[in-house]
Formats: sequence, structure tokens, C-alpha cells
Amino acid sequence: MSTQMSTPMIEQLAGKGAARAARRKLHGVDKRPGWLTYCALAAVVLISFYPIWFTILLASSNAGEIARNPIPSLIPAGEFLTNVTRVIESDIKFWTALANSIIVSTVTAISVVFFSTLAGYSFAKLRFRGSNGLLVFVIATMAVPTQLSIVPLFILMSELDWVGKLQAVIVPGMVTAFGVFWMTQYLREALPFELIEAARVDGASMIRTFWSVAMPAARPAAAMLALFTFVGSWTNFFWPFIILGSANPTLPVALQLLQASYFKDYSLIMAGVVVATLPLVILFAVAGRQLVAGIMQGAVKG
Repeated sequence: MSTQMSTPMIEQLAGKGAARAARRKLHGVDKRPGWLTYCALAAVVLISFYPIWFTILLASSNAGEIARNPIPSLIPAGEFLTNVTRVIESDIKFWTALANSIIVSTVTAISVVFFSTLAGYSFAKLRFRGSNGLLVFVIATMAVPTQLSIVPLFILMSELDWVGKLQAVIVPGMVTAFGVFWMTQYLREALPFELIEAARVDGASMIRTFWSVAMPAARPAAAMLALFTFVGSWTNFFWPFIILGSANPTLPVALQLLQASYFKDYSLIMAGVVVATLPLVILFAVAGRQLVAGIMQGAVKG
């Protein structure tokens, strides 16, 4: 054939590997990474993983061994499950804190994705007076330190009688300036005006157009935003510690209670850190491949 086949046709006829090779050749990137690149990546992975491994080493030891040898050997000891059991059976309300963290992180991630996508769609594709100035104002709020809003926010939560309740953590984080900026920038490039106009010609309302056209187009960026928001909410300590305290804690607040004594058992503390980190590792392991696939799908045009 004298005509050049498109990459979707090559993928259909010869498979995904041939399509990737054709795409690399089309963009002038037909050269595979060399051994030096793989060595550099392996070094970065090892350096990044060492703090996690060091935490596991401390969590599998005991207080006496840590006092005698603060830098343990590279092979874990056999106390890990014992220390995890001690964390679960301690008086920090572990299961309550775990359930609270799951509820807060999940609800916050879903709400941030929905409202940020809605606002991003409005800023990117709807024409209204003052949109640019309003977007600049939203982005400028990212420069305001969180600590400046703690006192008025705590007063507001006291007036609403939300102190010690999960909604005091969920509601202030239901939408973020970063999420609005992220979705606005993505939808400006990923969502053509022609699709919106075609939906309107077919009789779709504004909300139907957003739900059926904008949301599918924003799926890769929404997945990234949901993941970042979930991780940020899961590890958030400052505001939950102030508004919830030890009565109804999230997991980071509960783990802080493990070191609220004169003697700090670092094996117990590190076991709690590993337990708190494990759900995030599982989340990345399960959703990582689909997440990258969604990003690449959104990046390829045509």
C-alpha cells in the first residue's frame, strides 16, 4: 500500500506493540532507552524506597534492640506482626480511626472531582463576564497559608456545632483551588467546542452536556485529581487534629497518640506508620496501571 496506515489501524491489524512502535517512529522517537537510563531509574527507585524499607525494619524490631542499635540490619526481624497487633489492640481507637479516614478521604475525593470538574468546565468552555478575573482570584487563594484560616474556621464549626464531627473535616475540603485550576487547564485542551455544540444541537441541556460530554473527556485528569486528593486527605493531620481530637480521630491523629508519653516505643510507632501507609500502597498498586493508561489515552489525539 502506498498510503500510510494510521496507528489505530496498525493496532487493529498487528497489535498494540506494533502501534506503539509506529507511534514512536512517527514522532521521531524510535530509539529505546539504553542501559544508562535504566541504571539511573533503578538508583532513583532504590533511593526512594529506602525510607519505606527503613520504617519496615524498625517496625519489625523492638524497643530494646532499637535502643542498642538505632540503625538496624537490612534484614527485618520477626516482631512485625506482634507490633501490628499491639497497634490494633491499643487504646487509640484504631478501627474507628481507620473507618473515619476511609469515609473522609473517599467523600472528599469524590466531591473535589465533581465540583472541580464542574467549575473547570465553566471556566474553560462557558463565556460569562468576569470569568478570567474570578479564575485568577481562585488561583490566588492557593498562596494563602492554611494556618491563617484555622481560627475563623474553628469558630464557624463551633457555631455549627460540628466540633468533633467528620463533617467539620469533609465540608471545608469539598472543593480546592488546585482542583479547579487543574481541571480548567485540562478541559481547555481536551474538550473541543464542537462536541459541546453538537450536544446542544441534539437538545441536551447544560447539565446533560456537562455529564455526558465534559465528564468523559475529563476522566484522565479527574482520576489523577481523585488520587492526589485521596492521598492528601488520608495523610492530613493538622486540621483533623484540631477539630476532631482524640475523641473521634482519623488515622494520622490516632497514630500520634502512640507517642503521647515520656517513653516513645519507635517499633510501635513505625508499625502504626506501616499500617497507615499500606492502604495507599494497595491503592497505587490496584489503580496505578489503569491510571497511567487513562492518562496516555487522554494524551493521544486522533
